[in-house]
Amino acid sequence: QAQLVESGGGLVQAGGSLRLSCTASGRTFGDNAMGWFRQAPGKEREFVAQISYNGGRTYYVDSVKGRFTISRDNAKNTVYLQMNSLKPEDPAVYYCAAARNYGYTEVGRYDYWGQGTQVTVSS
Repeated sequence: QAQLVESGGGLVQAGGSLRLSCTASGRTFGDNAMGWFRQAPGKEREFVAQISYNGGRTYYVDSVKGRFTISRDNAKNTVYLQMNSLKPEDPAVYYCAAARNYGYTEVGRYDYWGQGTQVTVSS
């Protein structure tokens, strides 16, 4: 059974950095676009970043551009989200997800989801 497992979340001070990882098991996702989403309490899950199957293209929501970087290592079946200059508005549960194609920002376009990892930012 295909699984995505996120790790790397935690508590960090505002301005600090975290690196999230998402490792796949049960199947390879080397042909899939991958995305990161986040969901804060009381809010809808929102798109954060995506990367094409070979890492050649990336796209970010405006609020994280210049601060977050998505990358992937298909040999390790792992996707990363490097988060720098974390702000008080960034705390949420962060999810990784897999889609058939690149270019989607809607939750419904992603077929596989991880269980999420909590990111907390202290001011």
